[in-house]
Amino acid sequence: MKIAVVGTGYVGLVTGTCFAETGNKVTCIDIDSHKVNKLKNGEITIYEPGLEKIFLRNLKEGRLAFTTDLAEGVKDAVIIFLALPTPPGEDGAADLRYVLGVAGDLGKIITGYKVIVDKSTVPVGTAQKVQEAVAMNFTGEFDVVSNPEFLREGVAVDDFMKPDRVVVGTNSERARKVMSDLYAPFVRQGNPVIFMDEKSAELTKYAANSFLATKISFMNEIAQLCEKMGADVDMVRRGIGSDDRIGKRFLFPGIGYGGSCFPKDVQALIRSAEDVKYDFKILKAVEDVNEAQKLHLVPKIKKYFNNDLKGKRFALWGLAFKPNTDDIREAPALYLIDALTAAGATVAAFDPEAMPNVQKTIGDKISYAQSQYAALENADALIIATEWSEFRTPDFDMINSKLNNKVIFDGRNLFDVKFISDLGYHYESIGRP
Repeated sequence: MKIAVVGTGYVGLVTGTCFAETGNKVTCIDIDSHKVNKLKNGEITIYEPGLEKIFLRNLKEGRLAFTTDLAEGVKDAVIIFLALPTPPGEDGAADLRYVLGVAGDLGKIITGYKVIVDKSTVPVGTAQKVQEAVAMNFTGEFDVVSNPEFLREGVAVDDFMKPDRVVVGTNSERARKVMSDLYAPFVRQGNPVIFMDEKSAELTKYAANSFLATKISFMNEIAQLCEKMGADVDMVRRGIGSDDRIGKRFLFPGIGYGGSCFPKDVQALIRSAEDVKYDFKILKAVEDVNEAQKLHLVPKIKKYFNNDLKGKRFALWGLAFKPNTDDIREAPALYLIDALTAAGATVAAFDPEAMPNVQKTIGDKISYAQSQYAALENADALIIATEWSEFRTPDFDMINSKLNNKVIFDGRNLFDVKFISDLGYHYESIGRP
């Protein structure tokens, strides 16, 4: 099948590469000529475990191509995926200018039947807006389908190749047949392709992410309660996570969620609710809890240092919002950096993948270490903000030799409390004694 993917960001590049991996001929389109040239030359532009190998294989075998020319890219495609940014505006609503702009351009270009697929996370009613934008310039047959992505950064290739489910929103039998054929290789083990109307599909994506964000914020509230009551959040998590109705995932407390999905999707669903005059109180609370949680370590740090951080130096392990990605959007580490530097402290940070993105964003506001241990040089304490695997079993002798004080503030609960205390550390984590 011949496929076009408009947008080569995180979703677009993973989508295009994985469809090529199952034998489709895929052309990815982007207006950024610098990015397109890099991709043409085999230089992948995002960090995602497992993606580069199949990207290079499909590029070499001619199943994956890149262009800046929209007309060239969609000319032979049966299906056109829109994987474009939908950033939140000042009011939290998703900005559809890129999606609707391309939809309008497609109306001027296409000459025969196409299935145009919203892959971007978009508010309820977007499929209808895309339909209208295309129809302004094209009177032939086409269908607009909602096919939200459910990719987790760090395991996106597995999520795409072996999905729990595929959600497709369409009322067209013709489009349904095309989408069924496209996804057949991905659901051979029996996981469902769930067909529904477009509006339900659009809402499904927001509902899923908002529910997971709710679990995270709820568990962070429980962690706060544990700290005040002297309970251990790890025990509570195990106790409730074994209930099949609740499940074990997304119950790990920490310093809040970040990334490209949860923050903007929660905001967008709140805004969509306001548009129909519904006050979504639970989600507003979820967002408030998360914003506060990002700075949960700061009062602990200030208390330990007698409310005087001037001249103090902190080692910060982790900058990405989660491990196995270089994504720093809404990363809690950035909030910690702002708070610490505002209080007169300096920060030396290390992250296996995200340092270039942070440097582009905040420049030399902090220093960037070549290794996790180099960040510890002359530091008064270690702060852990991202749960990268290499941080879980560090060389504590090396840490001891470099830190000025045996002090760790752990925002991801990486270490066993008794173990770390027996080593003589002042250790503070989230929701544990």
